[in-house]
Amino acid sequence: MGKKLVIVESPSKSKTIEKYLGSDYHVTSSKGHIRDLATSGKDGLGIDQDNSYKPKYVISKDKKDVVKELKAEVKDASEVYLATDPDREGEAISWHLAEVLKLDMDQDNRVVFNEVTKDAVIDALNHPRKIDQNLVKSQETRRVLDRIIGFKLSKLLQKKIKSKSAGRVQSVALRLIVEKEREIEAFIPEEYWKVKAEFNKDEIDFQAELAKYQGKKIEIKNAEEANVIYEKLNKTFTVSDVKKTKKKRESKPPFITSTLQQEASSKLNFKARKTMMIAQKLYEGIDLGDETVGLITYMRTDSIRLSDVFVESAEQYIQEKYGKEYVGKVKKAKKTENVQDAHEGIRPTSALRTPESVKEYLKPDEYKLYSLIYARAMASLMAPAQFDSTALSLDNQGYQFKANGSVLKFDGYLRIYSPYEKQSNELLPEMKIEETIDSTKIEKTQHFTKPPARYTEAKLIREMEELGIGRPSTYASIIDTIQTRGYVELVDRAFKPTETGTLTSDRLTQFFNDIINVEYTASMEKELDDIAEGDDDYFDAIDNFIHKFQPLLDVANEKMEVIAPKKTGEKCPECGHDLVERHGRYGTFIACENYPECKYVKKEKVEPEYTGEVCPKCGSKMVYKTGRFGKFEACSNYPECKYIKNNRKKQEPVMTDEVCPNCGSPVVIKKGRWGEFKACSNYPKCKTIIK
Repeated sequence: MGKKLVIVESPSKSKTIEKYLGSDYHVTSSKGHIRDLATSGKDGLGIDQDNSYKPKYVISKDKKDVVKELKAEVKDASEVYLATDPDREGEAISWHLAEVLKLDMDQDNRVVFNEVTKDAVIDALNHPRKIDQNLVKSQETRRVLDRIIGFKLSKLLQKKIKSKSAGRVQSVALRLIVEKEREIEAFIPEEYWKVKAEFNKDEIDFQAELAKYQGKKIEIKNAEEANVIYEKLNKTFTVSDVKKTKKKRESKPPFITSTLQQEASSKLNFKARKTMMIAQKLYEGIDLGDETVGLITYMRTDSIRLSDVFVESAEQYIQEKYGKEYVGKVKKAKKTENVQDAHEGIRPTSALRTPESVKEYLKPDEYKLYSLIYARAMASLMAPAQFDSTALSLDNQGYQFKANGSVLKFDGYLRIYSPYEKQSNELLPEMKIEETIDSTKIEKTQHFTKPPARYTEAKLIREMEELGIGRPSTYASIIDTIQTRGYVELVDRAFKPTETGTLTSDRLTQFFNDIINVEYTASMEKELDDIAEGDDDYFDAIDNFIHKFQPLLDVANEKMEVIAPKKTGEKCPECGHDLVERHGRYGTFIACENYPECKYVKKEKVEPEYTGEVCPKCGSKMVYKTGRFGKFEACSNYPECKYIKNNRKKQEPVMTDEVCPNCGSPVVIKKGRWGEFKACSNYPKCKTIIK
């Protein structure tokens, strides 16, 4: 009898787990998905539209060798366990593996663990279950829906307006950004004024702001109104009310995928994709010298639930390190729709494994993210911070000014979470009712209301989560897609739609408003959840969608206007047709509208831009030139002298949250002569390119 075979997704995870299980087990990796929908059949959708929309799957070209190796290993194994990730996509991968490797679907061969630790893995292997067909069907429905929309809408947009792609959730996210920009453009600022008074007592400086007149809220709309009030005031104020209260501030719950991405964006300036890539590494396992262990639980989750074992150990650690008074209550999740609660919130696998204790084994960014995750999970189990709050009311000629102060009395959870949630004391002096105090300064200031802010990455993720569109695990790829497609650009770390993005969103809204909207997209997520629970059906979901979508597509194919290239007003010197603006991979250029019959491209003569240096080879002036890789410095005496100055700086690769299917190294975004592409970071040893 051969060894027991355990199949996981990631090569790095397989190495970690094999160390836990001993000589009776062999752990191998599928290196991600092994199959995908075919691109054959009607419209290349990979589904049989005349046979209950049955999907047709094919083994991915780059996975044929992997499948061959897996089949050989299964043949020699005494038992086979499928240990792919603990979510719907992981369940689907296990199902594909079982089908291709001809494993018994009725056998208990699916193992699920939420953390890569020895105890968790061994416990999972002792409690295998069958593959959950409802979860598989839910993921299959999502994939087919995304294929139908992606293929058909993308083809339409490419033909009509030269946009690159559309997507079920991607296009709704773009619409949110475009609509926000329209709000900003339509915004009309309104003037308002503030009146403030400054004071000093007992060496404490404080401010009070005008809030009411004779007990009613006051609004100052212009300079005239502000001047009338200002002229009535004198320097002496009388204390009319003093309110002292004790306030508590509760800690936030542990991270879920979306809140981790939001907080890492705002606190660490990490992009969502980078956050997920680092979290994947922390989950799969870090070599700590004497052991290799996953430092955090599975990072794709929408539940804040924590295991009883972790809570008990964390509370004991808090009590021993900080004192009994620092132990708080476990956060309870609010019952809301769109929460799968399949596994725990994101937490450290051990409360004893503090960030400082593992810092030497982590890269700087790994340490930053682990510190954030550790602090958030531990703080969620700690007591509230307590404050003494004071509110002062000061009267002057019937005008009431308000001053507020707050002093931290017990730090509670802030003992560990203060690096991420700053708290400063706002002191007010001791004062009594009817006491008078002279102001050191009274000033009136003009202000204008501000337009709504654009979406930052964190705000967009929060909005998508609150609206129930997409899944937390997809937010990073959605944001990445709308950027790489050129639909949005970053302006001061916030998303602004490009001209192409606005046109794309407007056309989709015009012709597909019934499906490319928040409400319908959220309802589809609910339908996918119902399928996962066994309360809905794959066929019904696909059939209902197609009957809603196809008539809209037919109308759009007929009536959506084709955007013609913009004419320049010039004629082609070779054939006499109009010259038009065209867009290529290197930017905008002017060419003949009669392409491909006429291939004329206008080459404009441009005066050279000198750099101020001379060529070290021939002494001619150096100039700036532009080529396929951007701007560079070269000799003006070309082609006699071909000197080019080497200004290239080594750039750090942009990491993704994927791993190479062939060697397990991280996948990075590289730049080549045809633009950006994904490839293995281990190049040139590994030449894998991800399509």
